[in-house]
Amino acid sequence: MTIKTAIISADRPSRIEAEQAPPFYRRAPAYLIRRLHMICTAMVAEEFEDEDMPVSQWAVLTIIESHPEIDQSGLAEIISFDKTNTGRLVDQLEAKGLVERRPNDSDRRVWMLRCTPLGLKIRKRLRPRGIATQERLLSCLEPADRELLIDLMSRVIAANEKYVRPGAGRRKPKSR
Repeated sequence: MTIKTAIISADRPSRIEAEQAPPFYRRAPAYLIRRLHMICTAMVAEEFEDEDMPVSQWAVLTIIESHPEIDQSGLAEIISFDKTNTGRLVDQLEAKGLVERRPNDSDRRVWMLRCTPLGLKIRKRLRPRGIATQERLLSCLEPADRELLIDLMSRVIAANEKYVRPGAGRRKPKSR
């Protein structure tokens, strides 16, 4: 597709220039959202490269801090990871002394998670850098546009929440 633009100048004759329109996928929400996710992940990883804190561990630690006494299944659901990978991430954070597992009083098969004092200290120390990364990401937008973008993304997510599941797009949904 070609877009034609008229160039009008008082001191020269008018001319028409042809500009190549961007390919369709550059305006496709799925492509743009995936691209934005890659950018966000890279920015956080870059911000924490001097820490022993991969992005996935940071995400898990953030959720556990926000939901003390969450169980591993609930954590897996919030972060949209399968239970096996969620367990591995919790293992890694537990090995670092940032998270602890405690059996659920009413169901010994269920592990409840909480940040250790060291985990809370690390979150408190790194939180400003994480927030600054998000602000840097959106710095190309005016404040009102930042809020609008977040509101619009939240609406799209809420309207399509039923599609969130680990492996979505690679596995068929379970029969209900």
